[in-house]
Amino acid sequence: MRPAPGELPAPREPGRYAVALVCLGNICRSPMADVVLARRVDDAGLSARVSVASAGTAGWHTGKPMDSRAAATLLAADHDPSAHRARQVDPRWLDQHDLVLAMDEQNLADLGGRSERVHLFRDHDPVGTGGEVPDPYYGVDQGFEEVLAMVERTSAALVSALQRATGLP
Repeated sequence: MRPAPGELPAPREPGRYAVALVCLGNICRSPMADVVLARRVDDAGLSARVSVASAGTAGWHTGKPMDSRAAATLLAADHDPSAHRARQVDPRWLDQHDLVLAMDEQNLADLGGRSERVHLFRDHDPVGTGGEVPDPYYGVDQGFEEVLAMVERTSAALVSALQRATGLP
């Protein structure tokens, strides 16, 4: 049940859209995607209609800032990670968000698997559609740069799809 490229589920409320981004601890991948996607949404003039949030399937880091390597990677690309604080997914999110995007297959399984509104983040990536966003936490700094590249291009594709989903050009 993988979505067609550029296809999003219909909004629950016409003209509004809520996106949730989910990884394991909410300190690397999903907060990087949150910061980038929220900025792109704002740059596209959609922030009054589109909300973006992130969380982790585990609660180990709740209340903590983003991983320092993830934050440094975002800062080097002119993004501001300072407001992020990790949180754990609330099960109600599945009913409150129009689209929930998991960073990898395990996160997807932890969310109950694929559904109309639960996809892999990279299902919307114009390169490597359907792949996972690798967890850079135990790797080298270059892994964070690779994640940022995936997040940047997927966020651009998502904003185009969100414009269509909210009825804005």
